[in-house]
Amino acid sequence: MSLLASFSKKSKLNATINQTAQARKSEGNTADGLFKAAYQGYAEVMLGDPIRAEALYHWGFALLHQAQTKSGDEAAMIFQDAIDKFAFCLLINPNYLGAAINSGVAYMDFARLKKVMPHDKLYESAKKQFEKANAIQAGTASYNLACIYGLRGDKEACLKALETSRDKVTLPDQADILSDLDMASVKDQDWFIAFMESLNKKPEAELEDKQPVVDPTSSKWKLSQRKFDVEEDLDDDEKEEVVALSAEQEAPVEVNDVADKEPEEVVSTEQDTK
Repeated sequence: MSLLASFSKKSKLNATINQTAQARKSEGNTADGLFKAAYQGYAEVMLGDPIRAEALYHWGFALLHQAQTKSGDEAAMIFQDAIDKFAFCLLINPNYLGAAINSGVAYMDFARLKKVMPHDKLYESAKKQFEKANAIQAGTASYNLACIYGLRGDKEACLKALETSRDKVTLPDQADILSDLDMASVKDQDWFIAFMESLNKKPEAELEDKQPVVDPTSSKWKLSQRKFDVEEDLDDDEKEEVVALSAEQEAPVEVNDVADKEPEEVVSTEQDTK
């Protein structure tokens, strides 16, 4: 960071600290407005800091993994902490794809923990995060959205999301889709059966020629875990290509150790979701 940039950020930070002090002395909507403006100021000071964004993402990812091993109030507290870390990451880097998706994952897991109805605000928050992920990179969270629509019994939206996921080559294996509990309420319906049958009608040549939006050697998904990560078994040239693609899209891509079946930072050859 240049001396001028550092001085500018320091000035911005001091001004934001003063704004926080004003908020503490205020009340009601005035205080809320000042606090909100201060939070945005703090985010702007940290904006463009890739190390902090990456650290927050991995911190949130670790919390998400830990939460899935807990239950009750303890799990709820950790899920909320993970959501907060992903939110802060997205403030620093609004194009951080993994944070958007895993934030949605955390909200969905939180919703399952609380046993809320599909139209609850937790599912709605998950939906917004998946939509944000799709805005960053089209189709990456379409299957996740299909699951939410499936839970809600929204036939048209669910089918459209499934078709988008298919067209963007981010659809999980058919066996995984059929065993997904989020699809339980729709998998016996005629339109869903027809969609699944249509997947077997594509010529192999067409499938081989079709290029996925997300490079299948880099960004993948595992239905059973619903996490975003990168395949571990890449050669050096492939890893360089992943890094180059990531830099172009301003969406960090992580290369980590991956377990095939364990609840860790996992991926699959299709694209999981949720």
